[in-house]
Amino acid sequence: MITVDQALSHLFALATPLGVERVALAHAAGRVLAQDAVATRDQPPFSASAMDGYAVAGPVETGDRFKVTGEAAAGKAYSGPVGPKDAVRIFTGAPVPAGCGTVVIQEDVVRNGDTITVSNDPHGHSIRPAGGDFKTGQSLSSPRKLSINDIVLLAAMNIPSVSVFRRPEVALISTGNELVMPGEDPGPDQIIASNTFGLKALLEANGAFVRVLPIAKDTVQSLEQVFALARGADLVVTIGGASVGDHDLVAKVAQQLGLLQSFYKIAMRPGKPLMAGRMGDAVMVGLPGNPVSAMVCGQVFLLPVLRAMQGLAAQRQMPMTATLAKPVAQNGPREHYMRAIVENGALTAFDKQDSALVTVLADANALLIRPIDDPAQPVGTQIQYLPI
Repeated sequence: MITVDQALSHLFALATPLGVERVALAHAAGRVLAQDAVATRDQPPFSASAMDGYAVAGPVETGDRFKVTGEAAAGKAYSGPVGPKDAVRIFTGAPVPAGCGTVVIQEDVVRNGDTITVSNDPHGHSIRPAGGDFKTGQSLSSPRKLSINDIVLLAAMNIPSVSVFRRPEVALISTGNELVMPGEDPGPDQIIASNTFGLKALLEANGAFVRVLPIAKDTVQSLEQVFALARGADLVVTIGGASVGDHDLVAKVAQQLGLLQSFYKIAMRPGKPLMAGRMGDAVMVGLPGNPVSAMVCGQVFLLPVLRAMQGLAAQRQMPMTATLAKPVAQNGPREHYMRAIVENGALTAFDKQDSALVTVLADANALLIRPIDDPAQPVGTQIQYLPI
C-alpha cells in the first residue's frame, strides 16, 4: 500500500492540464482562467461624482454661496464653463465638469432658487478619480477559478470573452450485478446505485462535465461494452469491482483494454482498494463500491485531479483546523477520514464510521483527518479536517 500523498503524486503525474477555449463572459463563472485578462479602459473612465450634490471649482467653507448654472447626470455630462462662484448640480456617477475639484454633497447645502449656500462643514471632495479602481493595461492574473466577483471585474474591464481551460469530461461507471438505478424496482438481492449520483454532483460542482454510463454487470463482456461508451472522456471513474474478489473484474478488463496501472491500494480508511492509471488518452480511477468510501475518495483524490486538469495547482485539498469537542481513540496504520460535524469551530466525530452508512455521511459537514498511527487525542486538541 502507498500513502495518500504518494497516491496524489501519481495522480498528478497522470493528470495534465487540458486544452484552452474561448468562452463568453456570461458563461465564464466557475471556469478557470487560462490567460491573463487585460483591462481595455480605465475605471472609472473619468472623474466621477461619488454623491449627489454640487460640483464647484475649488475648496469651500461654511457660508460660501454659489450660483447653479447647469446639471450633470450619469450618462450626460455638463460641458459648459464653471466660474469660481458657479455650481453644477451633479448626481452620483456623473462626470465631474472640467475645472471642478470638489463636490459638495446635497446634505451640506441649502438651496434657494438658483443659489446654494454651504450650511455644514463639507464632507471631503466626494470625487472618484479617473482610473482610481483600475487603469488600462492592468490584468486579472491566471490561472484562477473565476468567482462571481471576478466576473464583475472582467465586465468592468470591457472584456466580453475570456480564455479558459476546457472542462474535464468525466465518464462515471458503476459496476455490479447488485445495482439498479434510482426509480427502478430492485430485486430482493439488489441495492440502489447511490454513490454514482453523489459523485456526479460533486464533480459537476467542481467544473467537470459528467456522463453517467449504464451500470456494468460483473462480466467481461458487459464491462467491455461500458468501457467502450467511455471513449472520449478525460477521466474515467469506475465505482466498485476494484478489489480482488472473484467478481471484481474491473482491473482485469481495464488492463486488457490498455490500462497502464499506476498504483493499487491506499493506506487510508475508508477507500483502501483504490487504483489508478492511464487508459489511452484518459486518466482512470477505480473507486471502492461502498458509498462512503467512494465519496471520501472523491473528495480526497478526484477533486485535486479535476483542479490539476483545469490548470490549477497540483496539490491536495488544504485542510482546515478546528477544536476537538469529543476525544478520539488512537488511530491505526492507515490515514483515517472520519465523518464529523463542525459547529462554531468545534469538531465532533460521529461514533459510527461504517463505510456503508450514508445517513451519517448526510449529517456530516467535515472529514476529520487522522494521520497514520496518530495517538489518542483529548478534547481541546487542534485537529485538521476537510470541509464537505
